[in-house]
Amino acid sequence: MATQSMGDIAWKDRKHWLWFPFSFTKYELDDEHLYVQRGFFSTTYDETLLYRIVDVRLVRTLGQKICGTGTVLVSVRVDQDHVIELKNIKKPMEVKRLLSKMVEDIRNEKKVVGKEFYGIMGGGHHHDGEDPDDVNPDGVDDDGDGMPDHF
Repeated sequence: MATQSMGDIAWKDRKHWLWFPFSFTKYELDDEHLYVQRGFFSTTYDETLLYRIVDVRLVRTLGQKICGTGTVLVSVRVDQDHVIELKNIKKPMEVKRLLSKMVEDIRNEKKVVGKEFYGIMGGGHHHDGEDPDDVNPDGVDDDGDGMPDHF
């Protein structure tokens, strides 16, 4: 898959039909990104930063179990698509576990806190009568409680 990936490729596959990988949908995972390439005549390339992933779910139909495939549903915040489907991939449980671990690792490495997921895009949670206009937009801990002040 021709992507602009800068890290090592941790996993790649393509959408399967039954157990055959006859598809123009390709998936690739590197240290910081999940890439999805769709199409033949008209091709779409989607890139998602791993730290934006908030949930990973595995769904397997009876047919997928028989064929050794499954669909991993990736819930994402602040992206065009809120759910990315890695459809009919091989070894779906291993991919789910790998993706979950990589998401946790990158969030820890980049010190991503709740500000990425709470309050900024969805109207926010404010307590103690806090005025949303008084929120520190960079999430800096000004009061020393260990949490960004906009929570």
